[in-house]
Amino acid sequence: MSLASWFRWNEPPNRISQRSPTEMVVETLMMELNWQTKQAEKQQRERENEYRKIKTGVDYGWLVSYPKQSYDISPGERLQLEDMCSKIHPSYCGPVILRFRQLITEYEPEVQEVSRLFRSVLQEAAEKIKEEEEAKKLARQWNTKNKTSLSLTTFKSRSRISPFISDIKTISEDVERGTQPTRRIWSMPEFRNAK
Repeated sequence: MSLASWFRWNEPPNRISQRSPTEMVVETLMMELNWQTKQAEKQQRERENEYRKIKTGVDYGWLVSYPKQSYDISPGERLQLEDMCSKIHPSYCGPVILRFRQLITEYEPEVQEVSRLFRSVLQEAAEKIKEEEEAKKLARQWNTKNKTSLSLTTFKSRSRISPFISDIKTISEDVERGTQPTRRIWSMPEFRNAK
């Protein structure tokens, strides 16, 4: 028997499963939902025990055994939530979890209400994503619109208008007819009478 078989040097390295970012987001968000459901169930049991202790005056908590998990989300609702999770962009996964945890601590919901609270957070995130996509789309349209209008503006500014070359007769020309034309400086336009 060789030592290499003991140390598994000949085996190929285990590869991490290649999952898409969407699958990872769905899995992460659903794990968060399951964990928060378990926590809500645990808090609900603790509240019931406190109420029973106050009501009876005796603590029988050491005698009670609880099932591992008594509440479970229905398969149809789970599929709907997974579908909603798949629409969440990976960059929003963290903020969705933080918002969900914030609402859990604020409202301290019953176990049955956790999935509804999670659904509202997902809807809120989906609406925010949609708004941002529309804003980006409008910004792209605005940028392309501005580029074309700027090119027209620069084209228009290159064309020069000469106000002194005109066939329109003015009062100043009539006054200048009686005087002799004088030589002007090069930077100034030269006015001559057409006689």
